[in-house]
Formats: sequence, C-alpha cells, structure tokens
Amino acid sequence: MIHIVDYGVGNVQAFVNMYKRLGINATRAASANDLLSAKKVILPGVGAFDHAMELLNASGMREPLDRLVLEQGVPVLGICVGMQMLAEGSDEGSETGLGWVKGHVRSFASHAASAVLPMPHMGWNDVTPVASAPNALFKGLGNDARFYFLHSYYFEAAEAADAVAMTDYGFEFACAVQRGHVAGVQFHPEKSHHWGAALLKNFAEL
Repeated sequence: MIHIVDYGVGNVQAFVNMYKRLGINATRAASANDLLSAKKVILPGVGAFDHAMELLNASGMREPLDRLVLEQGVPVLGICVGMQMLAEGSDEGSETGLGWVKGHVRSFASHAASAVLPMPHMGWNDVTPVASAPNALFKGLGNDARFYFLHSYYFEAAEAADAVAMTDYGFEFACAVQRGHVAGVQFHPEKSHHWGAALLKNFAEL
C-alpha cells in the first residue's frame, strides 16, 4: 500500500487513479493516524514553498513523517514542490524545509543562463538519468524519457552524488535527487503518460 500525503496541496487523486490503473494499492493519508501503517509514501506539492511547508506543519503529519523516514527508513518520493520540500530551505521563502536531502532550492532567475528564458519552466522536457548513479526509479526508461514540468525553482543538492537525473533549461539542473530511501522528482509523473506511469510503478516496486 502506497500512502499519498494529503495536506491541502497537490493532486492526490491523480496518483490514486494512476496506481489503480496499474493495479497497485494506493490511498490518501490526511492525518497522522492514516500514516501509522505506511510502507511507502508519496509527498506531492504545488504552489509556493512556504505555503506548502506551512500546510504540512499544520496538518499534524510532519512528526509522523519524520519518524517514518528518519527512524523507520520508509521510502518516500517527493513530487514537484514535494521534492523541493525535501531540501533544507528555498530562495522562494523563509520556511525551513524537511532537510531529508541536503541542499537548497534556487530560483532559475538567479542563474544567468535561465534568467532570460520564459518562467515558469513549463511543458515537456527530456530527462536523462545520471549514468554514474544507476537509479531504480528510472529502470527501463532509458535516455529518451520525457516528463511534464511546471516550476520556477530547482533543487541544488549539496552532494553531487544525490543528483540522479538531469534536465536542461538554459543549464543542466538536477530534476531528480535521491539519498538512500528518500527521493524526489521535480516533474509531474502523474501528468507524464507512460513515462510517468513507469516511474510510479518503479517506486512501488522498490
């Protein structure tokens, strides 16, 4: 059973529906009690970093999630802003992130090569897994996978080894990070057709 955290942002039902089509059990978790039996967790997110962190902190699920991830080693996948929340903080606001993956979220506007491009980075883009860091999330996807993006900030990992897939938008940035059982993707697999379905299936099989 995959638990999808419902704290007020993110299209939780889209993940439930996609897993149903894949024949994989998934349910929404909207309270601390809902997380008690969680064996895998998806943390979705859309909108502003601070707003998402404030909602998660107020939901009563922040401490249970910390226990699941930091003490019990439950696999977690952050999606879009949910990936950014894995970091220690963001240029977008002042809230402290979860800190499960060391790094900081930067604005594309702060990078000369992307500052001249339309914002947000929106639409389909190529995703290339890092060859030196084979990752189970991208099993069977190869180097021609394309995913749907919608964001103006990117995750700058403190450790280069934590960047497991890259995308180019003026410059190459990490669109997927992973440290141990904690992973995040900047794109929206629930909007990315068969590539997204394959990635979500891979997460279910970790």
